[in-house]
Amino acid sequence: MKHFILSILLANVVLLSGCTTIANWFYDDEELEIRRLKPIEQQFTPTVVWSRDLGNGIDGFYSKLHPAVAYEKVFAANRQGLVSAFEKDTGKEVWSTNFAIFEDNSWTSFITNLWDDGTPAKIAGGLSVAYETVFFGTENGEVIALDANTGEQKWKSVVKGEVLASPAVEGGVVVVNTGSGFVFALDAGTGEEVWAFESDVPPLSLRGVSSPAAVNGGAIIGTATGKLVVNILESGQTAWEQVVSAATGVTELERIVDIDSQPLVSGGIIYVISYDGSLAAVELRTGRVVWKREYNSYRRLTIDSSTLYLVDANSTVYALDSRNGVEMWSQSALKKRLLTGATPVGDYLVSGDEYGYLHWFSKEDGSLVARLEVGDDDDDESIFHAPVEANGILYTQTRDGKLVAVQTP
Repeated sequence: MKHFILSILLANVVLLSGCTTIANWFYDDEELEIRRLKPIEQQFTPTVVWSRDLGNGIDGFYSKLHPAVAYEKVFAANRQGLVSAFEKDTGKEVWSTNFAIFEDNSWTSFITNLWDDGTPAKIAGGLSVAYETVFFGTENGEVIALDANTGEQKWKSVVKGEVLASPAVEGGVVVVNTGSGFVFALDAGTGEEVWAFESDVPPLSLRGVSSPAAVNGGAIIGTATGKLVVNILESGQTAWEQVVSAATGVTELERIVDIDSQPLVSGGIIYVISYDGSLAAVELRTGRVVWKREYNSYRRLTIDSSTLYLVDANSTVYALDSRNGVEMWSQSALKKRLLTGATPVGDYLVSGDEYGYLHWFSKEDGSLVARLEVGDDDDDESIFHAPVEANGILYTQTRDGKLVAVQTP
């Protein structure tokens, strides 16, 4: 009997030591080295302001879902079809609309649907908010507009191709980039097609597309063939196109040159990066390449003052002088943790990783100054998109559907 009790106590000690210990049994040495975070000198403690559950999240699917902040609200969605609005300061739900599809083929459907999540709406791209309206797309080729105050649907349009990135909204037009190579411009008020533009799609490309940017009367698109294209918003006519990265190599895998991150526009310059290793600064007005450097990424670029920040495909963080592309510092302490793009907030940059942590970097030298565990050190709860900043508060979304507001002291 004594041995039995001791066995039970030992088992409880093992369990209480944390799920991480047990989970580590299933990883090889290289994976464990990536998972283990080295201690840092924590200069401050970030705090969670509020947290809400969005339901199913995105599970194991590819997604660029991320929250959007506007009109004193935070808007967020999950892949299943739930779109919700929350008060920005408190996290209190304002409205929620579900676009999952439920069967209605018998008198018992209303009962069985209570225990059914329905067929996923497959919301994949992030949300965009403008004109008191929330815009988003789905893998089924649907583009949907909701009233930002009530969640009521204003219109729905169907386009050719999966909508895997957030739309851009400017000048009364919603610009949508699709996986089929088509870019569509829709009337923001009605959803009617204004124009369409088609680019080539190579035999093999990354899963995903570049979110378009829309500024100064132009729609700016990065393509799967490594080109940067600017179309006139009003008519769709191509103003210019510039090759950022040309396909080389023998195999289709070696020839992948996708521009998968959203072009960044600042001070009349477009900053764009391709997966195969080309970072370029291009004049918005003419398409002339100002400078080009060798970095590869599919993550979102950010800029603060004259400093450009990027996270490459190996999760190394870089700071470059945006005027000439000269590297100022790099930080590789979190290599292979699948870092998101780096979001500026105050004197810091913040990036999420595949194990649910947020990391704070000093803008001055890239040193790690703080971290916060949001997703319980679990890749099922990873942070897969750069946090969104508004008035010093960061809003981030985990793979399992947790929406969190975080304050930097």
